Amino acid sequence: MDTYTHGHAEPVLQSHRWRTAENSAAYLLPSLLPGLDLLDVGCGPGTITVDLAARVAPGRVLGLDVSADPLDEARAAAERAGVAVTFAVGDGYALDLPDDSFDVVHAHQVLQHLTDPVAALREMARVCRPGGVVAVRDVDYAATTWFPADAGLDRWLELYGQVARRNGAEPDAGRRLLSWAHAAGLRGTTATASTYCFASPADRQWWGRSWAGRATASAFAEQAVGSGLATAAELDGLAAAWLRWAEADDGWLGMLHGELLIRV
Repeated sequence: MDTYTHGHAEPVLQSHRWRTAENSAAYLLPSLLPGLDLLDVGCGPGTITVDLAARVAPGRVLGLDVSADPLDEARAAAERAGVAVTFAVGDGYALDLPDDSFDVVHAHQVLQHLTDPVAALREMARVCRPGGVVAVRDVDYAATTWFPADAGLDRWLELYGQVARRNGAEPDAGRRLLSWAHAAGLRGTTATASTYCFASPADRQWWGRSWAGRATASAFAEQAVGSGLATAAELDGLAAAWLRWAEADDGWLGMLHGELLIRV
């Protein structure tokens, strides 16, 4: 089984809860219509799933995650929003679903964590109906940039890449989505890009504290120390770097994401 670099610690879920269809799946929204059936692979706590469900209602919506840990929270989010969504544990490599089951198959920040993203794309296309769309979006960590310069953040980016690749994952997935789709035999593609940007005082505090927490209390931290790639003291230093950035009055950070719409 693949190793999820982030895990589901509270600092990780804080960032996942912030995600919405508007800030994380805008490239997909023009393709959505009421009545479409939608599958969300790697749904996490369900905030994007619930937003998408509101747009395709009364279509059937299923959210799957490899872990049961965030799914109770996802079910509660759907109940609060008053939308009908089913959430379940599922394997993106072997979806327990018939061929041609959904009009839309969506995966946000999933392929970067997989040892075989091409196989996962083939499986997502298998359950997508002819004429439907597979939609994937992933960050490209190497394209992340910030101000002011900080050697601690430089080391954070280097270490994150080392941990992810030790897990057989690809942290610079955004630039590779098109090539993975082609390798999967999928050619009806539209490739785009978008960014997350954190620059306001409130955004810096939120994002900086989230990553400070992840640096010391998450699966990433456990993997970094357990593999000998970092020490606990070094992780404390990375957390301090994130807090310095959060406090910088002129602090700015941008994260590039690749996006791909695949017509099946």
